[in-house]
Amino acid sequence: MAANEDQEMELEALRSIYEGDECFKELSPVSFQYRIGENGDPKAFLIEISWPETYPQTAPNISMNAFFNNTISLAIKQSILDKLMEEVEVNLGTAMTYTLFEYAKDNKELFMENQPVHIVTSVGNNISVGTHEIVPSSKKRDKKEQLSKTQKRKLADKTDHKGELPRGWNWVDVIKHVSIFKF
Repeated sequence: MAANEDQEMELEALRSIYEGDECFKELSPVSFQYRIGENGDPKAFLIEISWPETYPQTAPNISMNAFFNNTISLAIKQSILDKLMEEVEVNLGTAMTYTLFEYAKDNKELFMENQPVHIVTSVGNNISVGTHEIVPSSKKRDKKEQLSKTQKRKLADKTDHKGELPRGWNWVDVIKHVSIFKF
C-alpha cells in the first residue's frame, strides 16, 4: 500500500478509537495531540505527533513543546522523547500513533517519577512557587440551602418580628412528664 493509503486508514482508525475522548485532539489530518493524565494532575503531559509525507515508512515527528508542558523539566521531556523514539524504531513501517499514545499512557508514572511537583500561582504581579499537596477534587464548596416561599413563610410564622423564636418554644411540658412518674 502507498503511504497515503496507510495514513488514511490510520486516520480513520484514530478517529473511531478516540471519538469522544477529551484527551485526544486532531490538529490536522496528519497532526495529533494527546494529553497523558487528568486535568489538574501536576504530572500530566501532552504529546504531539505529526506525520511526514512518507509515514509510516519513516518515523513520525514527536514534540513536547506545547505550552501545557512548560512545567516539565527539559531532562524529563528529553527522556520521554528518547523512550518514545525507541518505541518508534520497534514499530517502523506500521501504523504507530495509537501504539505511541498507549505506550505513553502505560508508562506515565515511570516517565514522570523524577519530575518535581510544583504549582506556580500568580496574583496580580506577584508570582509564588510552592510544592503541591494533592487534595481530592471532590471537595466542593457548601452551597447555602435555598428555601422555597412556603418554607420561608413557615419560618417567619414561628419567629417574631426580630427573627427570634418565642420564649419557651423548646420547653418541655412539665405536667405531662411528672404524670409519668408515680410517687
